[in-house]
Amino acid sequence: MLGDDEILAVTLSESAVGLRLDRALAEAIPEISRERLKTLIKGGRVADATGTVLWDPSAKAAAAATLKLRIPAPAAAHNVAQDMGLVIAYEDEHLIVVDKPAGMVVHPAAGNLDGTMVNALLHHCAGQLSGIGGVARPGIVHRIDKDTSGLIVAAKHDKAHEGLAKQFAAHSIDRRYLALASGRPIPANGTVDANLGRSSTNRKKMAVVAAGRGKHAVTHYRTIEPLKNATLVECRLETGRTHQVRVHMAHIGHPLLGDPVYGRARKPLSDILKARNFARQALHAAHLGFIHPVTGIAVALDSDIPADMRELIDELRV
Repeated sequence: MLGDDEILAVTLSESAVGLRLDRALAEAIPEISRERLKTLIKGGRVADATGTVLWDPSAKAAAAATLKLRIPAPAAAHNVAQDMGLVIAYEDEHLIVVDKPAGMVVHPAAGNLDGTMVNALLHHCAGQLSGIGGVARPGIVHRIDKDTSGLIVAAKHDKAHEGLAKQFAAHSIDRRYLALASGRPIPANGTVDANLGRSSTNRKKMAVVAAGRGKHAVTHYRTIEPLKNATLVECRLETGRTHQVRVHMAHIGHPLLGDPVYGRARKPLSDILKARNFARQALHAAHLGFIHPVTGIAVALDSDIPADMRELIDELRV
């Protein structure tokens, strides 16, 4: 037992019989979100009266059972609050939408323990972030790659986090990216429906995998403007998988310009990219739409394409 843990005893009522353990606890302790309780269960922090640890959130609850929860004291983040001048697209007491620049990592990890969006949020929100993501990812509901720019939402409390997470899980979030793809997609508008999983040859990469493997992934793309040896496309995500737009566009033969992992541009594009020192995937999260998890009001936000992509488009215009 951790010395600083708070021990909470919870007796389940008759109405809990047959419910999932996480749901039964959520109904008994409404002040703690179900997602948070699920994390506690999976972390071995829920036990029955005999001291047996209950590890499975989906296990059926028994009535009149008294359970003990070990709730860890808030841990000091190993990352520190940093004033990094975030660009805020939307903010209220429940959530915040950041217009992230390319080059900023979303959450800390090995090699990037500071200078991340989480560091900036810790400063800007001053303790008002959901705890569901844990110490490393407070408030983070989804993510975009370090070298992808654009809109990302974070939750300030668990209720907002859960409400947004449900929309992401239901694929009801409207996410649209602007991308510079090499060549001219044919047809000009289409859908890529191809499962994604870890590459069998490089575990750091994602790849299209056979049906029945990986995770279902669907990207709808449409041509915005044909360019010299390239195309400005809008990609609307029906699902949100790791590197989805990058892998799907490469899969149909039109990798994103500047993508160091999934595509290498040929001349003359490679010369233009080198001259501009454009060394990131040309991908921008330009639109984010969702139902506000607390007010129920529809929120729709747009972000202007960043200067480096805009200048590249200007040079590539026919």
